Amino acid sequence: MQADTPSAATWFPGFEVRRFGVNGTELFVRYGGVRGKPALLLLHGFPQTHAIWHRIARELEDDFFLVMPDLRGYGDSAKAPGLEDHSNYSKREMGRDMVALMEALGFDRFMLCGHDRGGRVAHRLALDHPACVQKLCVIDIAPTLDMYAATDMAFARGYYHWFHLIQPAPLPETMIGANARMYLHAKLGGWGAGGLSYLEPQALEEYERCFCRAESIHAACEDYRASAGIDLDDDRDSRARGEKIACDMLVLWGQKGLVGRMFKPLELWQAQCSGQVVGESMPAGHFIPEELPSDTARALRAFFTRP
Repeated sequence: MQADTPSAATWFPGFEVRRFGVNGTELFVRYGGVRGKPALLLLHGFPQTHAIWHRIARELEDDFFLVMPDLRGYGDSAKAPGLEDHSNYSKREMGRDMVALMEALGFDRFMLCGHDRGGRVAHRLALDHPACVQKLCVIDIAPTLDMYAATDMAFARGYYHWFHLIQPAPLPETMIGANARMYLHAKLGGWGAGGLSYLEPQALEEYERCFCRAESIHAACEDYRASAGIDLDDDRDSRARGEKIACDMLVLWGQKGLVGRMFKPLELWQAQCSGQVVGESMPAGHFIPEELPSDTARALRAFFTRP
């Protein structure tokens, strides 16, 4: 059993932590809730860790068995150097991590929810492993391929990090590393968040601890490099073969964020899903699980428990 971080034990009471060796990497995972209830895998995004779910966990722990890993390259999970083709940070590989993790915990089928980068992992996982995913929720994203295809000046300005982080190493790593805390705060306070006041102090401390390391910055860049290369190839191949998400899907997006203003997320996801797709615009920026935890938990509970 992995020793808990100093602060997390007080804000994830009753949850266990453990490191799992799966799919050639090591994942730091927090899990708990009620065994026998539906398993719900919650995947975080950039530049965060599983800590984004701390308020959601309090709301949903009686209804689900919750599994909250740090994605490879993030938090306290392993951070291998990126391969030349960035394939070890592809969403396909991260999806395999999650399937192996859930199998290690005893689940061959589970509910799945991903925010930001975690939503992109969840999308690929649902395509590659349809038998594993009972229902899927993605939070504040549109399909990666559609977003890149729609690039214009407004998108490039709003999503500048998509184009900065994919530059060859070590350029973005060196630039961010010069003042990683400032960069982190700028990202957490942007995207419609209107500053950092929505964050609990423990969460901000956790993000600072985990992100402000050279290996973490490199891994995040590799995540984005994969999304602009091998992930797009995988998405194009899936569309060419007519592959779609097979399960029902919930799409949540923020009214103050860029996704809802620049795209039509519900329509875009309906085009990529053969199941029923429902959605809701939330009065928040990008970081909906922390900005509106009760509303988010309500939406997740209603969707994942609906027959």
